[in-house]
Amino acid sequence: MISEVQFQQELIGIIENGIREDIGPGDFSSLACIPATAVGKAKLLVKDEGIIAGVAFAKMIFHHVDKALEMEILITDGAKVKYGDIVFYVSGSSQSILKAERLVLNSMQRMSAIATKTNNFVKLLEGTGTTILDTRKTTPGFRAAEKWAVKIGGGENHRFALYDMIMLKDNHNDFAGGISSAIHKTKAYLQENNLDLKIIVEARNLKEIEEILRNDGVYRILIDNFNFEDTKEAVRLIGAKCLTESSGNINEKTIRKYAECGVNYISSGALTHSVHNMDLSLKAV
Repeated sequence: MISEVQFQQELIGIIENGIREDIGPGDFSSLACIPATAVGKAKLLVKDEGIIAGVAFAKMIFHHVDKALEMEILITDGAKVKYGDIVFYVSGSSQSILKAERLVLNSMQRMSAIATKTNNFVKLLEGTGTTILDTRKTTPGFRAAEKWAVKIGGGENHRFALYDMIMLKDNHNDFAGGISSAIHKTKAYLQENNLDLKIIVEARNLKEIEEILRNDGVYRILIDNFNFEDTKEAVRLIGAKCLTESSGNINEKTIRKYAECGVNYISSGALTHSVHNMDLSLKAV
């Protein structure tokens, strides 16, 4: 996984690009009618229900725009919220608050939706011992914030990108001449380049599970698009040799049954690519 320093750099990059995109040469609406010396106060109002996420990120955004802006936080990340709740107040330069407003709202609305969906999945897995993971199916340029939201919702992060873990999927295996060939080439590449990366290998059927198990050095097997019975058999075959992960069109109706097959992890792209933003607004007080 990437380091905390790298993760923070990714977040800063999101903020810098978001402000560049939204403000450009200037917030002319505010500049035209609000004096530079004007100060004000605004509240983050919840008009929905679910798990709030992005409060700490909002603080980063406000301080990036204007270090003099002050926040009074009433509800922290990961808390359950309902219609009418006030999450925080922000006060200081009126122009600065308006500059940060849209990026704060866009970020928090999406992060809260992801945290809420993740939390629903976590509740469905209670008592099974299975952990929910996200994927790389994220919004381009916003991955760090979305993966942060998954953790706020109670899930765990899969690899961040293509550089922090090896994941040999069907296309890799086919292009490399087969599963065993892909694994052997990967292990040699890691050794030659002095890289310490965990290896996950995808299996499309039980025969491929058996082939993967004939190779050493695999950290986790991705049991992809298996039915319940084959998943149980895959878990039995793998035993304690390596960790197991189920994936592929798993939803709220099927996730617990897959967990009850005994897999260590379930990964779901839906955590980040199929959510409806939480309704939030920033209102002057």
